[in-house]
Amino acid sequence: MKQRQPSNRQPTNRRARDQRQRGTQQPGESQPRKAQGNPGKGQAPNRKSQGQPGSKQPRPAQAQEREPRWTQTWLGGTRSAGVDLGYPGERLGLPQDGPGAVAGFGRRIGAILVDWMICTWAIARGIFQASPQDASWIGMAVFAAAYILLVGTLGMTLGMRLFKIRIAALDGSQPTLLAVLIRTFLLCLAVPALIWDRDQRGLHDRAAGTVAVRL
Repeated sequence: MKQRQPSNRQPTNRRARDQRQRGTQQPGESQPRKAQGNPGKGQAPNRKSQGQPGSKQPRPAQAQEREPRWTQTWLGGTRSAGVDLGYPGERLGLPQDGPGAVAGFGRRIGAILVDWMICTWAIARGIFQASPQDASWIGMAVFAAAYILLVGTLGMTLGMRLFKIRIAALDGSQPTLLAVLIRTFLLCLAVPALIWDRDQRGLHDRAAGTVAVRL
């Protein structure tokens, strides 16, 4: 009898045949992900990257800068809004510092307090022996009289001399008597002195054409 030769053909089945048709996959290998495809059910398309209408474009750097609030401009004046107006007294031809420069608020408030204490306590209550109820209006009358007399002749009061300031006309000369009268009247009203311009001159100085300068 003849021995039967073993066949070189390997047994195949349906699974092996399907793998050959699709391409054989080794164990442990993962299916490659598709580079592009439709988003899943729970994912939304990226509109920014696709540039579709409705996407928010980044604002320019200059547009993102916040502008100053209107309260900052109103309370702090135009200087708080970044407007360069120069130093106080520059447009009047006055120096920025030293003798002849515009006197600061600290000096002027200190001079007024000294003059007021002298007129009310030293003169009204000390010399005239006024009662506490009458000391206010008597002190105001003495204050106005002292201002007209001393500023009209010397250009300064005792308090101004102590804080080294004086009242001068815009050209630096001694103010006229009419200017001193106008300035003193508005100063006694108090309110005009609280409204000032960029040169730190109150309404009483603007109406009288004067300015408070350093000695």
